[in-house]
Amino acid sequence: MQGHWVGVDDPASELIVDGGEIICFGTIVNYDHKEVVQKDGALTVSLGIDDDSKLDAFQRANITGLVLTPEGQFHAYNVKFALQFVRPVS
Repeated sequence: MQGHWVGVDDPASELIVDGGEIICFGTIVNYDHKEVVQKDGALTVSLGIDDDSKLDAFQRANITGLVLTPEGQFHAYNVKFALQFVRPVS
């Protein structure tokens, strides 16, 4: 998941994963914790915050999950949308 990615349907949509830092659409995702799960060949990273009173706003404003499928497809999502990303063509 590390590296620079662009949206399949919208190459202007960028996602950068650099260590624990995630930047999506030019904005850093400020999260408090992450859960990494590997199941059935898929790698899933779920992002969350500790303040339950701000959870709904966080889930609507930020990427809350990343998935790398066994087939190599990379998706990012939240409660409002999901996008597939690919490595940019040089």
